[in-house]
Amino acid sequence: MKTAEVQIGETYRVKVSGNVADVRITGENPHGGWDGVNVATNRKVRIQSAQRLRGKTPRRPAKGKPTAPSAPGAKRASKATGKAKAAAKRHTGQRDAKGAKRPSGLDAAARVLAEAGEPMNAKAIAETALAKGYWTTKGATPWATFYSAMIREIAAKGTRSRFRKISRGMFEFAK
Repeated sequence: MKTAEVQIGETYRVKVSGNVADVRITGENPHGGWDGVNVATNRKVRIQSAQRLRGKTPRRPAKGKPTAPSAPGAKRASKATGKAKAAAKRHTGQRDAKGAKRPSGLDAAARVLAEAGEPMNAKAIAETALAKGYWTTKGATPWATFYSAMIREIAAKGTRSRFRKISRGMFEFAK
C-alpha cells in the first residue's frame, strides 16, 4: 500500500508483531508513520511504514448478513479439516494389510515381558520386540520410546498398569 492512500479514521489490515490484525488509524505519528488502535484488543499501535498495511478492512454488515471476502484473491488462514486431522493421527491400532490390528508399542512391550517371565530393561524389551516383529519403528531410540511409554502408563493407571518397575530401569509384567 502507498503512503498517499492511507486515510486517518479508516480501519486497515496491518502486520503487527508477525500477525495480521485490524487497526483503526487515529493519526500521524510525529516520528513518521501512523498511530492506531488494534480493533480487537483496543491497544495502541504504531505503524512505521505503509509496507505493513495490507489493505482496508471491509465495513462490518449488520448482524445476520453474510460478509464479503476482504480482498479478491486474498488467502484466509483456515484450520485443519476433520479429514486432515484424522490423517495426522498416530497409526496405533490401525489395521494392517491382512486386516489384523497392529499392536501398539506398549502392547508389544507387554507381550515381550509376558513371554520372558523375568524383569527386563527397556533396551532389551525394544530389541526383542523389533527382532520378533511385534512392533516396527523408524525411530533412532526405540528403547527410550518404550521406557517413557511404560513410565507414563504406570503413572496414569497405577496398580492397574500392565507394567511394574521393580528397580532402576527394570520392568516386569504385572498381570
